[in-house]
Amino acid sequence: MQPETPARPKLSSNARLAVDLGPLVVFLIASSKLGLRWGTAVFIVAMLVAVAVQLKVERKVAPLAWVTLGMVVVFGGLTVYLGDESFIKIKVTVIEVLIGVALLVGLAFGKLFAKSLLGMALPMDDTGWRKFTVRFALFSFALAGANEFIRRSFDDQAWLYFKVGGLPVATFVFMITQMPLAKRHALPASTPDEQDPAR
Repeated sequence: MQPETPARPKLSSNARLAVDLGPLVVFLIASSKLGLRWGTAVFIVAMLVAVAVQLKVERKVAPLAWVTLGMVVVFGGLTVYLGDESFIKIKVTVIEVLIGVALLVGLAFGKLFAKSLLGMALPMDDTGWRKFTVRFALFSFALAGANEFIRRSFDDQAWLYFKVGGLPVATFVFMITQMPLAKRHALPASTPDEQDPAR
């Protein structure tokens, strides 16, 4: 009998919330006190700390988190170095466009990247995932467009509220609106015979 593989350690729910949302809260507070340029510098440090904590505890970091960190470091670094806040604002547009393009290109080649990221949370058949992928890509492009409109039309504080509050709320609302799709394409529940092949 083979020994059971020890479960991979995971962050607690509170620690996960701190890792996911902590850097954004720090960004909001620091930018409100220090201005967007130096708030961005604090944001970079907060993101590095959050990823380091996740790596130390869980010994892995999701690919999207690495991409986000890289974008924060590159565009945030340009913001701090050049003193031009437009770089950190453009980061949102770039990330959302990249997500949308990656989803659609993956779909064209038969890859369901959204399923890889959210499969545990939304157990659907592949038809459902294909529909969700298109919707998620269009949603990402819409967020990119909204970010461009807000960063060009409003001041730094308004953009900051959009970044820290508007984007998470919009994403939450989008996911809620996809629940009917998830129900229509939900995977069938396992029967007792499927759960226990020996029966």
